[in-house]
Amino acid sequence: MSQQALENVFQEWQGSEALAEQMIPMVGQLYRQNNVVATMFGRSLIKRSVIRILKDHRFVRKLEGTELFVDDTYPILKGMIALNLGPAHVDVGKLAVMFKHQGGGDVEAFLRKELHEIIDGYQPGASTGEPQDVVLYGFGRIGRLLARVMVEKAGGGNLLRLRAIVVRGRGDVAKDLEKRASLLRRDSVHGPFDGTIVVDAQARTLTVNGNVIQVIYADSPSEIDYTEYGINNAVIVDNTGIWRDEDGLGQHLKCKGAAKALLTAPGKGDIKNIVYGINHASIGDSDLIVSAASCTTNAIVPVLKVLNDEYGVVNGHVETVHAYTNDQNLIDNYHKGDRRGRSAALNMVLTETGAAKAAAKALPELEGRLTGNAIRVPIPNVSMAILNLTLDETVDAGELNDYLRRMSIESAYQKQIDFVDSAEVVSSDFVGNRHAGIVDAKATIASGHHAVVYVWYDNEFGYSCQVVRILQQMSNVQFLKLPR
Repeated sequence: MSQQALENVFQEWQGSEALAEQMIPMVGQLYRQNNVVATMFGRSLIKRSVIRILKDHRFVRKLEGTELFVDDTYPILKGMIALNLGPAHVDVGKLAVMFKHQGGGDVEAFLRKELHEIIDGYQPGASTGEPQDVVLYGFGRIGRLLARVMVEKAGGGNLLRLRAIVVRGRGDVAKDLEKRASLLRRDSVHGPFDGTIVVDAQARTLTVNGNVIQVIYADSPSEIDYTEYGINNAVIVDNTGIWRDEDGLGQHLKCKGAAKALLTAPGKGDIKNIVYGINHASIGDSDLIVSAASCTTNAIVPVLKVLNDEYGVVNGHVETVHAYTNDQNLIDNYHKGDRRGRSAALNMVLTETGAAKAAAKALPELEGRLTGNAIRVPIPNVSMAILNLTLDETVDAGELNDYLRRMSIESAYQKQIDFVDSAEVVSSDFVGNRHAGIVDAKATIASGHHAVVYVWYDNEFGYSCQVVRILQQMSNVQFLKLPR
């Protein structure tokens, strides 16, 4: 390659960076002023870096088989700003690809056709709804990640407001608050928090990116009156796992200022186990206690749903290769559960999973068709579910992968199913992935009526994103998604 050619490639890259830099304030303006969430094939563009935006454009090639450049999306964003749009989630990447496929032309005319439902929908000063107070009861792994996601999403019409966290302990409050802030600020798995945290020991608050969060110390729900802190009609997100039935979780509803409870673990009895994207629409106003099921159930159910819809699942076995959790011991010690007392950092630990049975609660058509087991392995995060299935229809790996790829970008399960087609990916590549599960196309095995599908999932962060989506559903925070 000549020196001039090398220079041309570098100048092209610099030009792309410059356009991406111009796109960042445009995305921010649409979000904060118009309540429009701009995405790139389901991936949010809000608060993203220049390099991340360029990488998201590059990713489209793997999904669509066509190159997408910032030169393609920049005019789309610019045109959107001029149309005074109302609240919605708008996939800028899909719009840009559609515009390219039709051969270009008049950007404004194209956008007026595709976004006609929200054009001139912005009304200065108008409210998109009443903010929903949320309290995190427990501030462990999931609690802190929920805080990160909710703070990131604050504003832009999201309406969820993290008002308080509830923790145990009444020792040195100032020291305790600093420790809580430090755990939120730094995470060995998910990296540093993107923002600022200010501790006020006297007020017992953490101010996180401008969100004032009350820290409430209590040993049980019966000790708490949320109205004392100006919190009303709150959804209490129970991250402790101590109570999983209606009687136990019902304690939250007896607190003044609490209206509903959401459990971040599989519920027992008649509690609805919700996998967002599958059965979230079944949540009614009368459902005061809801479960977000488990991380594994969230990972496998969307994939099982689309496979059953297209090919029919006769029966199958789910084997989960799961990262270790705080429930296990670092070194051998007493544990009430079988095998979990052995060192999590030194062993693969065979244990049980209720995910296969729980899947039937979200997908009743699979009742009695699945079995399951789990192996805990010595990594701190990202797990894999192996779906070994017998299908009604015959299929080969190529056809199956093409179908799952299309489901990941074209279906209603876009936020739940991700798709990767690389021979080089390993578990750490999926830390921070916001989908419920990620299909590994290179690992797919299919022949005749038999198929084996491998699904990665960030059992902490991906699950937390699903929990926030359920919170939005419980709070009637819903957005139109465009293009149709």
